[in-house]
Amino acid sequence: MLLTGAEIVIKCLQEEKVDHVFGYPGGAVLFIYDELFKQDQIKHILVRHEQAAVHAADAYSRSSQKIGVCMVTSGPGVTNAVTGIATAHMDSIPMVIITGQVPTHYIGQDAFQEADTVGITRPCVKHNFLVKDVRDIAETIKKAFYIAKTGRPGPVLVDIPKDLTAQKCEFSYPKTVSMRSYNPVTKGHAGQIKKALQLLMSAKRPMVYAGGGVILSDAADKLTNLVRTLGLPVTNTLMGLGGYPATDRQFLGMLGMHGTVEANMAMQNCDVLLAIGARFDDRVIGNPEHFNQVQRKIIHVDIDPSSISKRVKVDIPIVGHLSDVLAEMLKQINASEARPDAKALAAWWKEIEGWRGKKCMKYKQGSKLIMPQYVIEKLYEVTGGDAIVTSDVGQHQMWAAQYYKFDKPRRWLNSGGLGTMGFGLPAAMGARFANPKATVACVTGEASIQMNIQELSTCKQFRLPIKIINLNNRYLGMVRQWQEMFHGNRYSESYVDALPDFVKLAESYGHVGMHIEKPDDVEPALREAFTTHKNDLVFLNFYTDQTANVFPMVAAGKGLSEMILAEEL
Repeated sequence: MLLTGAEIVIKCLQEEKVDHVFGYPGGAVLFIYDELFKQDQIKHILVRHEQAAVHAADAYSRSSQKIGVCMVTSGPGVTNAVTGIATAHMDSIPMVIITGQVPTHYIGQDAFQEADTVGITRPCVKHNFLVKDVRDIAETIKKAFYIAKTGRPGPVLVDIPKDLTAQKCEFSYPKTVSMRSYNPVTKGHAGQIKKALQLLMSAKRPMVYAGGGVILSDAADKLTNLVRTLGLPVTNTLMGLGGYPATDRQFLGMLGMHGTVEANMAMQNCDVLLAIGARFDDRVIGNPEHFNQVQRKIIHVDIDPSSISKRVKVDIPIVGHLSDVLAEMLKQINASEARPDAKALAAWWKEIEGWRGKKCMKYKQGSKLIMPQYVIEKLYEVTGGDAIVTSDVGQHQMWAAQYYKFDKPRRWLNSGGLGTMGFGLPAAMGARFANPKATVACVTGEASIQMNIQELSTCKQFRLPIKIINLNNRYLGMVRQWQEMFHGNRYSESYVDALPDFVKLAESYGHVGMHIEKPDDVEPALREAFTTHKNDLVFLNFYTDQTANVFPMVAAGKGLSEMILAEEL
């Protein structure tokens, strides 16, 4: 059966059971879009900017067990998409990006809308391909999906010249794929696992530190089982929230730059640390020299060998798929009567409860100004803690992470590694398409939301009932906080003094808008949005206290135990 390259692309996506593609058409992909039009198995979501297409595909993947797919044209289509690709790459999100390219014989001729896609994206993808023969399209797409989801996940890009999409060849889709240079390890070494458990059982002050890898490998249940079986304290990174139930007593909260006192102090003072699917990045441990001042033994489990001992030297490395490694750990634990020293563990918990007693997340909600923390707490109450929450980047992101208690994985979607403003709204779109019955809320700020606010048009077209929680403090909040604390209150370009009327803007797109200025109106407004306007997109514009800062805080270059806390209230 002879098919065009464009037909082959669509057939390949159908073979991979892709049901949504996020994208924006252009000259180099018109043949592919023509084939999309002729079928109804794959639904195309037309965004209003290519960056939003990638963020939506990214969140589609984060909030489900599917691989997000997006498609853009050559030149500016690709360059507009790069921020989204880099966002997914930093957070290890599996995704396939199909890009159009100028015809083969034009490559290198500075043709209209030509860009060196492979060169531009090489630093921010797990892998990329430039297809040079129509007969290679099917195998290349198969490889792209395989690479994206195996090992340490990540975005894979397939660049297809326009002339190949019009040429014909025989089509067959490979059932399997093998690459001599790519064979990720999945099973952890049994001997290393045994050594790790022996070390863990001998600990006087054990600690479990779990990151986004737990979410990506669908290992949250196994992690929870292990932690509860052994009675250990556990903390999550920003990307790992939901990997262990936040309402559980053994959970110490998020750690790191804006983590809790109890999580940071336990992390700093433990004698044996079990790190699972985390990478000891700068926002988690602060200054590595300070972290290394305390002598402790570290067990590090990760699918990516290059992440182990990259920033912090570890004692027992275990390379493998987290779900498999945790399953083997549980098997060995259940087969043995060995457990941590109960007396020592009780003393350790007593010390932790002392840190917890500082109540580092407390704040004061007065009668006049809305505190942003209060909005998030009420959002949690109104949604019953069961919403998928996306966020942009800044103070609002940290408050959402601190005050919305995520008990389940794949409910918290944010740009952790790259810190991409503009992620929240398109991410909420992707999450809703992947979970059509879910309650989806986007927590954002008045600066971040304007980065991709044009996607209110996409939301209107596809009738997406997202709730936008805009914590409007009229500042680039995190920038202002740092300027206040470290730059002598010199607020250089951090005040936003030309804001639109967000209610009128939302209404102009055909949505519902609300202004909320009083603390007493916060909960009623949220309840109205999630009940009366359940089937509408609602833009809730909360005027919040401009002076509110995110605490606790570990300043740049400082150690985990050198936290700045809010003033005593």
